[in-house]
Amino acid sequence: MKILTVCQYYHPEPFRIHEVCEELVKRGHEVTVLTGLPNYPMGVIPEEYRGKEHRDEVRNGVHIIRVSERPRTPGKTGLAKNYVSFVWHASLKALTIKKDYDVIFVYQLSPVLMAIPAYVAKWFSKTKKIAIYCLDLWPESLASLGIKKTGFFFRFMKFVSIRIYKGAYTIAYTSRMFNKYFIEELHVTNRRFMHIPQFADELFSDISGIPAADTKETVDYVFAGNIGMMQSVDTIIKAATLTSNERIRWHIVGDGFALDECRKLADKEGLGDKITFYGRLPVEEMPRFYMMADAMIVTLADNDTISYTLPGKIQSYMAAGKAVIASANGETAALIKEADCGLCAPAEDVAAFAGIADRMAAAGDFARYGKNSKRYYDNHFTKKNHVDLIEKMLGK
Repeated sequence: MKILTVCQYYHPEPFRIHEVCEELVKRGHEVTVLTGLPNYPMGVIPEEYRGKEHRDEVRNGVHIIRVSERPRTPGKTGLAKNYVSFVWHASLKALTIKKDYDVIFVYQLSPVLMAIPAYVAKWFSKTKKIAIYCLDLWPESLASLGIKKTGFFFRFMKFVSIRIYKGAYTIAYTSRMFNKYFIEELHVTNRRFMHIPQFADELFSDISGIPAADTKETVDYVFAGNIGMMQSVDTIIKAATLTSNERIRWHIVGDGFALDECRKLADKEGLGDKITFYGRLPVEEMPRFYMMADAMIVTLADNDTISYTLPGKIQSYMAAGKAVIASANGETAALIKEADCGLCAPAEDVAAFAGIADRMAAAGDFARYGKNSKRYYDNHFTKKNHVDLIEKMLGK
């Protein structure tokens, strides 16, 4: 197949889309990607991408076309400018790129508006087939930014989202709960739906030599990923003030707009001996933190939108055979229970999260949870299974 992939984010940004496209090339498909300039999550475009050198290139067999966009900045206005700038420039580019694609593949993160250039390309090409892989629900994701559902903007974006989703030939989604939202909230019922779970970076499957907690002086819990409002990392810091087990140490690896606030809160609470912040590190450095960890942390906001979503870090944790300790609702809580891979407290329930942190440390049941994690990952979340389903979706 000749595939045009449309996604605002691509390598070196930390999303699986580049691995999917490169695997499709290995399977004999011709893949072109229409994307923006890398600046997620901090809004800084790397120096090497600020000129013209990487605007039209081939990387590992994938033809990448990058268009200008305004970098992300904190706040609703900054995000809106980033989103709209990509849609505008990518739509213009869609008018001039070649038109002989068999299918247009939208790898849809936030915002759903990133699908608009795909429809522009469709209108001027031979293909009538758009497949959307939905990782973020819209317009529900707007609610997580504090935008009222009763307001004009939310209602307008709901109208736009419905039009985009209804225009797709196939809709796939990462979380099983998305199906309910499409049908009950958006009334999108006449599409072909598929559940396609995400997968982890292959380097996490090679982690070994994990020490047993009872042979160490500390019990180490590690958070890895973006530190924003929806990740509710402050839940970790507040819980650290309540845990009774003095062996517990909290390690926070990542960056994001809420990092400074979290550092200040930890300093205010005098947690310098219990919590360590490492900032954002290359993915190649992450295995050492996984090897250190007795359990990996997932914290999410108490928010209807985020409860529908299964964070991609879950797959990385499970691929590495790690126990999971979480403060989350919805799909994340359901998966942890189904896989029996750890303990989960309600989202933003600090006391409950501190309680399960103490309970997990006391029980020392990390190895059993880790084995269950790995078993569940191998049965449901492998890269091969993921790309098999993507290929099936695009070929329908």
